[in-house]
This record gives sequence, structure tokens and C-alpha cells, in this order.
Amino acid sequence: MSFVIPSISAGAWRRPIMAGLLAAALTPFGVLAQAPAAAPGDTALLDMRDAFRLGRTAQLGQSLPKVQGHVLEPLARYWEMRARLESAPAADIRAALDAMAGTYWEDRLRNDWLLLLGRQRNWADFELERPRFRMNDDRQVRCYGLMLDAVAGRVEPAQAAARVQVEWLAQKDQDTGCATAAEALLQSGHLDVKAVWMRARLMMETGKTRAASQAVALLNPEWAARLDTIAAEPQRYLDGKLTAFRTFTKELVTLAIIRLASNDPAAAAAEVDHLRWRTQLTRDERDWLWGVIGKRAAQKFMPQAVDYFARGSERGMADDHLAWKVRAGLRAGRWSMVREAVDAMGPAQQSDPAWVYWKARALLAQAGLESAAGVPDASAPAVPPGTAVVGASPAPEVLQARQLLAGIASPHGFYEQLALEALGLKVSLPPPPPPPTAAELSDITRDPGIRRALAAYRLGLRSEANREWNYSIALHTPGGMTERELLAAATLACREQLWDRCIHTSLRNRSQIDMALRYPTPFRDAVLGRTREIGLEPGYVYGLIRQESRFVTDARSGVGAAGLMQVMPATARWTARRIGLSDFRPAQINERDTNIQIGTAYLKFALDDFEGSMPLAAAAYNAGPGRARAWREGPVLPGEVWAETIPFEETRDYVKRVLSNTTLYAALLSGQPQSLRQRLGTVGPRSTSAPPPNTDLP
Repeated sequence: MSFVIPSISAGAWRRPIMAGLLAAALTPFGVLAQAPAAAPGDTALLDMRDAFRLGRTAQLGQSLPKVQGHVLEPLARYWEMRARLESAPAADIRAALDAMAGTYWEDRLRNDWLLLLGRQRNWADFELERPRFRMNDDRQVRCYGLMLDAVAGRVEPAQAAARVQVEWLAQKDQDTGCATAAEALLQSGHLDVKAVWMRARLMMETGKTRAASQAVALLNPEWAARLDTIAAEPQRYLDGKLTAFRTFTKELVTLAIIRLASNDPAAAAAEVDHLRWRTQLTRDERDWLWGVIGKRAAQKFMPQAVDYFARGSERGMADDHLAWKVRAGLRAGRWSMVREAVDAMGPAQQSDPAWVYWKARALLAQAGLESAAGVPDASAPAVPPGTAVVGASPAPEVLQARQLLAGIASPHGFYEQLALEALGLKVSLPPPPPPPTAAELSDITRDPGIRRALAAYRLGLRSEANREWNYSIALHTPGGMTERELLAAATLACREQLWDRCIHTSLRNRSQIDMALRYPTPFRDAVLGRTREIGLEPGYVYGLIRQESRFVTDARSGVGAAGLMQVMPATARWTARRIGLSDFRPAQINERDTNIQIGTAYLKFALDDFEGSMPLAAAAYNAGPGRARAWREGPVLPGEVWAETIPFEETRDYVKRVLSNTTLYAALLSGQPQSLRQRLGTVGPRSTSAPPPNTDLP
């Protein structure tokens, strides 16, 4: 069949404008700690920043000549052209790109232009510019490109459709590029209609109903209109629907049950069991629904979750459903269920250290090598990571479990650390690589992108500087910087007290890993003095700060949390009163020492209220003590099982990272091997001997 490339009149969604301003000159090491010297053009750049934010396009053009020759002239040019991108002639845009050649801002502008060209259906210019887009990290651009490759015969249409499907299903919300490509490939007959319904299911499950409607509209705009009713009142829609024999009707019923499951898994389960749906929905549709219902029930800690999952087949469930099936099995102590769910995952998901670890634990449980507390039996013979398993227990489950654990065991991550301990080892720091030479450091300081990033940091333009830095280390050249270059860049970042870039850059290292760069300990006097004063483990505080702000003293979240320890204003006021800071003013939370004083005090209050449980206190710090109290109800669980079953993805990730950070910081500060397992402990209902919970804790 032939392709129908969507025309200019097709609907479009706008990508938010990315903007910024950078300025200043660069000198070698240590200058960020000093007062920055003004450079010619700094004032003009800052004026342009304000003009860009206010949409004063004419002022941008007038100011541009004043920054000529400035180290950050490329950003100024980006800024000026981005403001008039939609109306500028192609010749002007290309002239701006040429003037910024080889810089992040050239690639950023080309990305913006490619998205605009796609929305405008200007395929001729899109084809000219796409090969010059170095980052190639935009899913919408990739989808447009795959569509055009299929039309031009550069890629087999079926192959292009498969790749577009992967990109489209991975999009978290509605978009233009992948929806446009999906529409063209759908009309040509190369994209299966099932992909559209899959997209609608995923979006309905995550509450993105407009994205679900966008997908269904590709099949029939009238069907999409019904999704508003389904999203608002799923039960009413189901009650009024008598038959679902037609494909689109069955899919709309499936979407309604998915929506119903979000708030009422039991009601959704009753619908799937209703006689009319049992006979009319396919096995695959029912399997998906049992996956959704089981997931929602598991997130609500409903004991029925195990049964819901058991009523569907893993082959019809999404990856996320299988992850929650593992979590439901862990909470219920159903190790056979854990193993079945992991075995049903795709190869990429199975290789994640989390599921490698839990499969190994399930195998050990099957062999009877789980202690009463639900942790691996430490008396079993240990096997050093990376060595062949010989002379171990003859049970094949044990051999397989130890091979799995040895394959992931390392200090670098939550499950990697747990794997070490399951093998009878402690968490210790690997030896550092040789430090970067003077020549290696000198080469990094001469890197043009790094120079622009450091110049931007000096003007306080952190967001723009971060993007410039990240591009320079990872995207400017294919594969990014070499291991030694990354080590030098991380070292430079730490010397300049750019702690977040130091960590970020070190995390890209795979062999040249210096743990002092990956886990820096700035502000030692303040942190160690404060933790001694109030009785907190310093590694715990460092581990939390690293996760909260990566040591950016003026960090501010979208909800108003501020400073190193990301303290909310109301929490800061409450804590200040409790510790006797009678003259505390809200602006003081941005002061380093005050932030540490208040943040550590609150953490200590939380730790005491949760009977010394580090996982619970970390969860309370992130999600609030009320949620942490609710999540601890139920069976007594090993800390790692409890952490993995936290319903909120952000908090689940947070708790695991804070505790693994804590373990490494303890090793770094003490010089001694450490135990993550010991810090996790067990989590369950409040002890009857404990004092009542501090319900005033915000």
C-alpha cells in the first residue's frame, strides 16, 4: 500500500520552548570559588536573557552585536533565533546555525527547527537538516525520520513501523512526531491496529487520557470522543454497554475497565468476571486487564493482588504489570510467583539488577536457603563476585542463584550491594584509578563546551550550563568522552565545586571510577559537626543530601523545597520552632548551615518517630510521615522487600538510593567495609512498646 504523508493542515501540539542565557570568560582551575570577573558583553547577555523571557524579540536583535566575541556568543545567537524561529526565513536560520557550528546551541536550535519543520510538514527542509542533528536524542525527530525513511525506501516499511511503535509506546504523553509517523504507517498498512490500542491502554493506565484519545483518533475521531465519557465515568459506561463483539467496542470496554481499576480494583475485577465480558473479551484482553487490576491492588497493598495476577497469563501482561506481580509475590512471601513473573519478562527487563537479584532470591528460597527473616542464609558458602561457581551445593537452584548474584555483585547500586552481601561479602570501596595528569586536565579545560559551561556557571546560569556540560561529555562526539576524559572532567568539576556535575560525570565512567568523585563529601565540618551534635550517622545525611540536591546549595524543586536538604517551607518553620530557632526567617533556608541544621533536625525527628528505621525515615522525608506510617502496616518484611513494594515510584527509587548511598558514604568516611542489609533491617507495624507516633511531624 502507498503512504499518505500527513499534510500541513493536520493537528499539532507545541513543544515547550527551551531558553537560557550564559556569559563570562574562562581561566584555569579554581575560579568558581572566587568572585567572577566581569567580561565585555556580560551585561548585554543578561539583558538578552530578560528580553527572551519577556518575548521582546526586537530587543534581542538589537543586543546581539554587543555580545560578539563573547565566549557565550553561541547561546546569545540561539536565543535571538529561537525567539523568531517560526517566522524566520530558512536562510536566516541556517546562517544562525553556521554561526554556532559545532556547539550545543547549534544542535539545540536544529532540534527545535526539526520539530517545527515536522509540525509544518516541510519534509524537504527536514530531510536536509536531519543528518546534521548530532544529538539525535529526540523521539519525535526519530519518528519523523523513520516515516520518511520508509517513504524513500531507505528502510523497509515493516521495519520502520516496528521501530516507530517502540518509540511511540515509550512516549509518556501525547506528541506530534510519533503520532504523525504512526498515522502514516497505519494508513499504509504497515503498522498494526493493535499498536494503536496498546498505546491507548498504556496512556489510560497512567491517567494520560488526552494521549489515549489522540491514539484512538487515528482510527476514528468519533471513538476518541467517547473516551471523555469513559474517563469521567467508567462504571456508567460499562453499565450501559451490553455487547462488545466488535473490536473497537471491546477495546473501549477494556479502556473503561482499566480506568475503573485506577480507583477501585475490586470493582474492575468484578467487571472482568461479569458473564458478558467473560464471553466477549479475548484471552489477551483479559490477561492485560488482570495485569492492570493486580498492579493497582498491589499498589494498595490489597491481599487480593496475588489472586488477581494468578487469574491472568503473564504472556498477555505488560512489563510494568510483571514488575508489580513480583512485588505482590514478595509482599506475600510467594517466591514461586516471583520467579514466574521474572521468567516472563523480556530479556532487557530480566537483565535489570533488581529482577536478577529477586530471581536469585526466589531460587534460594526454592532450595530452602532463606532464613526465617526472609534473607539469604549467611551460613551458605560464599562465592566471590565474578568467579566460577564450583564446589557449591549440588542443588541446581543454588548454582543458578549464585551465578546470578555473582553477575551483578558490586558496590555500585542497591541490588548490586545486596548481591555482594548475599554472597557473604561486605560493601567496600574499589581502589581508585590513577588521577588525571596535568595534561589530561589541561585538555579538558580547553574543551570549548566545558569552557562555555564554566562561564555560564560563573553567571549563575545553572540550567543552561548543565545542558552545555552534559552535551560536551556525552553527545558532542559519538559515544561521548573517553574514560580518562570523563575522569578529568569529573575531577575538574569537583575542583570547581560543581558537585552535581562531578557526580553526573563520574557516573558515566565504567572502568576509571574514583568513588571520592562519585560520592563527594563537601561541607565536612558543617555536616560532621552537626551529625555528632544530634546523633545521626553522617553517611546517612550525606546519602540523603546526594539524592536530594547533589550538593547544590541553592537547589529549588518545583514544589518549593529548597537548599541542600530540600526542605519545604512549612517543614522548615515547624522544625525551626522545635529546635528553638525563634528568629528563623524563611529566606534563611537557602543558607547552607541553616539548611543543614534544619534538615538534619527534621531527619532526626523522623528517625526517632520511626523507631530508628532508616528506610521508613527516608520514605517519610520524601513522601511525608503519614504515607510512611500507612505503608508500614501489614506483615513484617525485610527492609529490601518493603522498599521494593513502596507504591510511589519516586519514593521507591529514593529510599533505595539513599540507603545505598549511605552504605558507600559510611565505607568512605570510615575506611571499613559496610552492610546495607543491616541498615535496611525489617519494616512492619509500630512496636507495641514504642511511644505513640508524633502526629505533629509534618
